[in-house]
Amino acid sequence: MLDMAMGAGRHARLAATLGFRVFGVDRDLSRVRAAHTGALCSAALWVADLESTPLPAERFDLLVCTNYLQRTIWATLRDAIRPGGFVIYETFTVAQREHGTGPRSPDFLLHPGELRGVFDGWDVWHDEEPREPAAVAQLVARKPE
Repeated sequence: MLDMAMGAGRHARLAATLGFRVFGVDRDLSRVRAAHTGALCSAALWVADLESTPLPAERFDLLVCTNYLQRTIWATLRDAIRPGGFVIYETFTVAQREHGTGPRSPDFLLHPGELRGVFDGWDVWHDEEPREPAAVAQLVARKPE
């Protein structure tokens, strides 16, 4: 399991307690160091800017990413998941601006249907774009075998 843009490792920590072999990546060294405790002591956590350091191909059975959007790495992200593996992704949409909180730049906000389009051809298990309590796109999809 890869927790992408892991921050303090909230998702990685849960996955480790559930028995996953955990990997985590973030570009902030201090956050990665802070995460490397408890259930994540034996996890493979690293510091990298994914725009310049691509993810390994077909390495992960599960990739989790929340509140992070970098469109330039979509292809690398898709390739990092093994056939039959899953992605769980959630991040803000342009409708979040109506809340007056969160990201404001269009670079960090998804357009309606954009996330699903990134995983076109995958088996979609969940696809929703609620506007409350936050405006986010949520996707759970399985990469074809």
